[in-house]
Amino acid sequence: MDHAPYVLVFLCISIQGLLSENNSTSTESVHFRLVGGASRCHGDLEMKQKDGNWKPVEGLYWYRKLGNRVCAELNCGSAVSVRYRDTDSEIDNWWIRSDCDESELRDCFRSESFVFSSLELNCSDSVRLVHGSSVCSGRLEVHSPQSRSWSSVCEGHLDLPGAQVVCRELGCGAPGLLQGALSGAAEAPVVQTFTCEGHESALLDCGSSGAQTCSSGTAVDLTCTDPDDVRLVGGASRCNGTVQIKHHGEWRDVEYFDYSGPWTLKAADVICRRLDCGSAVSGRRSDSSDPSYLFGSGWHISPTCLLSTSALMDCVRTDTSYSFSTLSLTCSDSVRLVHGSSLCSGRLEVRSNQSWSSVCEEDLDLNDAQVVCRELGCGAPGLLQGALYGEGEAPVWTSELQCEGHESAVLDCRRSSSAGKTCSPGTAAGLTCSDPGGVRLVGQPSRCAGALEIQHLGQWRPVDDPYRDWDLKSGSAVCQYLDCGSAVSVKYTQDSADRPVWSVSVPCVKLTSGLRDCVELSGSYMSSSGVDVVCSDLLPQPNISLSDGVFEVYQQGFRLLTGSDFTITCSVQPQYPGGSFQLISDTKEPLNLTLPAVNHSAHFLLSAIGHAHQRDYTCVYHVDVYNHSFSSSQSPTLYLTVGGNVRTNAHKTPTIHQ
Repeated sequence: MDHAPYVLVFLCISIQGLLSENNSTSTESVHFRLVGGASRCHGDLEMKQKDGNWKPVEGLYWYRKLGNRVCAELNCGSAVSVRYRDTDSEIDNWWIRSDCDESELRDCFRSESFVFSSLELNCSDSVRLVHGSSVCSGRLEVHSPQSRSWSSVCEGHLDLPGAQVVCRELGCGAPGLLQGALSGAAEAPVVQTFTCEGHESALLDCGSSGAQTCSSGTAVDLTCTDPDDVRLVGGASRCNGTVQIKHHGEWRDVEYFDYSGPWTLKAADVICRRLDCGSAVSGRRSDSSDPSYLFGSGWHISPTCLLSTSALMDCVRTDTSYSFSTLSLTCSDSVRLVHGSSLCSGRLEVRSNQSWSSVCEEDLDLNDAQVVCRELGCGAPGLLQGALYGEGEAPVWTSELQCEGHESAVLDCRRSSSAGKTCSPGTAAGLTCSDPGGVRLVGQPSRCAGALEIQHLGQWRPVDDPYRDWDLKSGSAVCQYLDCGSAVSVKYTQDSADRPVWSVSVPCVKLTSGLRDCVELSGSYMSSSGVDVVCSDLLPQPNISLSDGVFEVYQQGFRLLTGSDFTITCSVQPQYPGGSFQLISDTKEPLNLTLPAVNHSAHFLLSAIGHAHQRDYTCVYHVDVYNHSFSSSQSPTLYLTVGGNVRTNAHKTPTIHQ
């Protein structure tokens, strides 16, 4: 390789606090630069810490929206392209977390030594769109080389050919909306009027006239769109097949790239809904046998990015690596659940005659619900209720379903016409289907601690964590699913040998209650890594009982003889050795007593009970395990009353014998 010197062009921008919990060499000041490119806004991304150490940034988890944040930090306009490149050898570089959000870029990095990729970033340099909903929308600003500042453009000073040039320069689709002040009033000064013919490669190549002033609220806002930028090809219908997107004017297959975050039903659902094809039902990796399908033949979409946006172009990246696999999807086409907490819950809508309609609660019975859940790839219906997921925005379906329950799709069911039908307020059918899989923690005494396993496609397997992405937030999602509180500990584990595992998208887990939505579509593979989770509600509820005393049993509890001695026993299901029990009462003279646990129980011997000590008693179990202190919930209440055979020591304070 020729190592001839080249000009190093870069711009350093200081960002405070670009830290990582996994990076022991964190400092308060970090810089970015782009090196080896044709301009200061194009090249390979490097990052520097306060000690002056510059290192490349790996390219695996990057996508256009994330690159756009770096371009803004470099004062380089908008991200035009983000390109992942394999390196010839192992390099020491900065690794970005798979669940990094552009708003929290400073918290995403850690140093790694075993990485074989880098990131090439191309920023627009002279134009940008700001305060928009995507990289390809927002208020237009132009960078002046003379003043080195950004300026707004008046709505009347940019025509359609000019908008076409801007959209092309930004690597976006054709202009779809040109409007004043849609993304906020102009903060930057206003520049000259541009006169473009439409074929120019950059806005500054167009003719221009002198600077003018704008009336309030007319700074130009531009949206570059291409509504037909995604499609499914080669399938039995338009809602089934290999995913293709159009980027930079060219249709290519979407690559299935294992190392940039797993493709899940949750991410695939964005594509299905973009195509107006209902919900994602299944997906798969299709391996290509075509030897020409190599070296970046397809476009890459970050599935992590799709979890936070429906703008596909925000999530695009180009690759120069080998690629043998593409993404294929099956969408439900004719039925969907909207506004739910997972793909298997929401308000039911049916597609007929090219439009979506709500279904009245009274027109949907259990047989109908079974067919809906089956068509969506979900489990059995668990809840059927009107307005559970909001009022219907779509018109009401004019047919009443009459399914027998065995049909594979809703539109296979018999229907009766209900022309002109309307639903009463609050009766648009909401449906919750059960998760067809399962989640559990295994290998520890408590069901709320252990190695994370997921049941998917009928198989229980451990969850892989090759990049140590699982944290307390994602672990808490598992604990909540198991009704075990929140996570207090999440640890990466390494088994002695590879075994079949499921890969799960950690960013997806943090966003949905349906863990089935977050399992990788390509199936299981072999790995030795795993995840151990410990939840806060680790301990079972203890028991409380009364023994060794003179008492009577009646409807509300126990009646003790005044002045008698008795024993309250606290016990717990055997799980962990040791610990202690706390006896608490809400009596006139409250008790708060503690005894060590012996054989998972403790016996509180009380003497000379009086009327002041009747009412409720409960037990709480405490134990230190997994380097944390845990407390159980309170036991059921033991209610005591006192009466009969009054003794001279009736008002003596009860004592405890240890």
